[in-house]
Amino acid sequence: MEKIEIIRPDDWHVHFRDNGILKAVVPETTRHFARSIVMPNLLPPILNAKQAIEYKKRIENAIPQSDNFEPLMTVYLTEKTSKNDLKDAYNNGAVFAVKLYPAGATTNSDSGVKNITKIMPVLEMMAKIGMPLLIHGEVTDPNIDIFDREKVFIEQNLDFICKQLPELKITLEHITTTDATEYVKEGNKNLAASITPHHLALNRNALFVGGIRPHNYCLPLLKGESHRKTLVDAAVSGNPKFFLGTDTAPHLTKNKESSCGCAGIFNATYCLSILAQLFDNENSLSNLEKFISINGTYHYNLKVNNEKITMVKKAEALLFRKYLYIGKQRIEIFKPDFPVFWSIAN
Repeated sequence: MEKIEIIRPDDWHVHFRDNGILKAVVPETTRHFARSIVMPNLLPPILNAKQAIEYKKRIENAIPQSDNFEPLMTVYLTEKTSKNDLKDAYNNGAVFAVKLYPAGATTNSDSGVKNITKIMPVLEMMAKIGMPLLIHGEVTDPNIDIFDREKVFIEQNLDFICKQLPELKITLEHITTTDATEYVKEGNKNLAASITPHHLALNRNALFVGGIRPHNYCLPLLKGESHRKTLVDAAVSGNPKFFLGTDTAPHLTKNKESSCGCAGIFNATYCLSILAQLFDNENSLSNLEKFISINGTYHYNLKVNNEKITMVKKAEALLFRKYLYIGKQRIEIFKPDFPVFWSIAN
């Protein structure tokens, strides 16, 4: 048996949903992580500080008493967002960051931004006060191939924002391509990217081998193997511009296995074990702590956590639970297509 001790990690991209799903999924994150940035794309979305505070209370009520966890709240950016209200929300600590969804890019994103120029006054204010901008980086033009939408977003929108506001702290979330990886590497010091466990573990074959695999369907879509390898290389490199954002996104099985299945992979339960195995496979365990516990805190100007966790590698592969149950309904838990030997000891 092998053992490693690392700083307790943070997850910089979480979907907790609401109501019954929220109560079931929150403990799957809080038992391992110290902090998470919580996404605002509910129905209706979190549009202001009041709604963010109310949502935070619902999350806190779902955290087990044994878990020390801080949810960091976000507001859903629209073309009508008030920059003054947003500034007040950030300065009083009610809201940590703003999330930019291009309209229609993913689950519950119909209220998102259609014209980047209309939000520039808000982004200018955010740059002045140091408020982070989190971006789902895909265009939604139906004429653009869905596998190219991240690349085109960088060319048409992100590059414009970065050049206009180099002082704005930006996270390009859940990157999936070599194009995004290289752009972030070469970008200014305030540009960073989060990477998910499933985009590190799978390529787009996982959507189709043996039939349609709806539980591997997410947005942005899984890409080809060359892109996956580039993401892995970036994650295990220790480069401070790349860090973990699981984008854990629960949907009931019935809503995944339907004629129009929902996009999202629920990976919170075993994400740290999967990442430890991925880094071990790349002979890069020495950089695991940077990716999951350090790089994100530096990007967001936060303090590194004081607590530690211990992970152990055993001779037999970890047995994954298949489902998280919510009464009589269930959510499928993500499992990669390779054996995982690492687990959390404490």
